[in-house]
Amino acid sequence: MFAEERQLVIAALVAAEGRVTVTDLATRFGITAETVRRDLDALEAARQLRRVHGGAVAIDHLSLSEPSLEERQTQHLDEKSRIADAAMRMLPASRTGSILLDAGSTTERLADHLASWSPAVTGDQLLVITNAVPIAGQLSHNEAIQLHVLGGRVRGLTSAIVGAGTVAQLGMLRPDIAFIGANGISATFGLSTPDTVEAAVKSAIVMSARRVVVLADASKLDQDTLVCFAALAAIDTLITDAAPSAELAAALWAAEVDVVIA
Repeated sequence: MFAEERQLVIAALVAAEGRVTVTDLATRFGITAETVRRDLDALEAARQLRRVHGGAVAIDHLSLSEPSLEERQTQHLDEKSRIADAAMRMLPASRTGSILLDAGSTTERLADHLASWSPAVTGDQLLVITNAVPIAGQLSHNEAIQLHVLGGRVRGLTSAIVGAGTVAQLGMLRPDIAFIGANGISATFGLSTPDTVEAAVKSAIVMSARRVVVLADASKLDQDTLVCFAALAAIDTLITDAAPSAELAAALWAAEVDVVIA
């Protein structure tokens, strides 16, 4: 196979799988690692992929790449609905429970379910704290829910409320459960997001809650973006829609994270 033909195949693999490694490509094509690296260099120069340690990733997997909330609201809808169903079963079973909903498309699916929530026992109360403008709008019409919206600056791309004031407010709260999203979850980098100000709020959410539940569809697994906001050991439960890879599963087990497959 000529180099040009091989590079077309490599570009297609990266587009389909999101990531390739030098070792796997060398084995697949029966060539040396040095030849693979030259192919990857040529493809990066042609803006077909981005070189990373040990291989390459698709252009849309760059550490600063971040789709808008509107884009994410149309992706993996069935998976996110199943994750939200599983999260509903984790609501505090107490007379006065409190939860915190992070900004994000999967937590919004949970908010869709909560919009029609009513207590199983008359008189039970549920306080919902959020830093997400869309979630606040969804829940504002449910009189059974006590809604607390954190203050701060609204980040247009994600409709998340962020800033130093938001972080300070979180430092004074202790909700029973925080349901939080992430752009990437990896064995080595933990939980990450592309934006530094959102990362600061997410870190504060993780630190504030008695229990931290991550809601993330399988496309977020084995990915990392620019800013780590929590180590795996800082979370209690991951709800996702497919079994994690062997490497990530081992890291989650070592960190004593419960994994729920929805």
